[in-house]
Amino acid sequence: MAGLLKHKSAAITGGVTGIGRAIALEYINQGASVAVNHLGDKQSVSNFEAMQSEASSGSRMIAVPGDITKLKTAERLVAETVRNFGKLDVFVSNAGICEFADFLSVDASLFELTVSTNLGGAFHATREAAREMVRQGFGGSIIGMSSISALVGGSQQVHYTPTKAGVLSLTQSAACALGKHNIRCNALLPGTIKTQLNARDLGSEGKRKYLESRIPLGRLGTPQDLTGPAVFLASDLSAYVTGAQLLVDGGLFVNLQ
Repeated sequence: MAGLLKHKSAAITGGVTGIGRAIALEYINQGASVAVNHLGDKQSVSNFEAMQSEASSGSRMIAVPGDITKLKTAERLVAETVRNFGKLDVFVSNAGICEFADFLSVDASLFELTVSTNLGGAFHATREAAREMVRQGFGGSIIGMSSISALVGGSQQVHYTPTKAGVLSLTQSAACALGKHNIRCNALLPGTIKTQLNARDLGSEGKRKYLESRIPLGRLGTPQDLTGPAVFLASDLSAYVTGAQLLVDGGLFVNLQ
C-alpha cells in the first residue's frame, strides 16, 4: 500500500545510517515529511546528502544535526520539525550505539556514553515529542527502537542490553502516561540486523553462519526489514495499538527458548 503516511510529519533520531536511514526513506516514500537528526559530523552530513539524492523528487526532508545525549538537541529537533512542517505526528527514537566489550574490563566512559545515548537520549527526545503532541491536541505515534537484547543477555553487551530494556520500559510507561492524549507508544525490537554497528562482528563467516543457523527464517535481517513495521506503527492502521512490543527478528527469540 502506498501513501500510508500522506500528510503526516515525522521526526527520527539517528536517521542517516542503518535502520534509521531505511525508515526515514520509507516514510518519505509513504508520503510523510521527515526531519532527520544526525550527529552533525562530516560523515553524517555526507550521508544525509546521499539520502536527499535518493529520496523521490519533491519530497520534504530536513536535517537537524546535534548530539542526542543533549536535551537541547531534542528540543531543537521537535521545534524545527514543527517550524518546517507545521506539526509533529510521528516520532521515532532510534539513535543508539553498540560497541561490544568485555564486562570485567569495560571502560566506565563507554558504559556512561552508551547509557546517555541509548536511554538518556531516548528519554529526552520522547518527552519533547510527547509535549509537542499534547500541545497540538490531536494525538500522535511514538516509536521506541529497542532490541531483542532487551529480552536476552549477551556476554559482550552487559553495558548495552540494560539500555535497550530501558527503552522498552520507557515506551511502555509512556503508553500508560500518554494514552489519555491519544498518543500511542510502541517499541520495535530488531534481532540481528546487518548495519554499520555490527559490521566488524559479522565480518567472521563462521560467526555469521552460526547466527543464521539460529534464525528460523535462515538469514540475518536488513534495515529494510524494519520499514514495514515502522510504517504500520506510524500509520492509522495501528490506531488501537499502544504499549506493544514488536519483535522483528526472523523468529530468533522464540527459537532461543
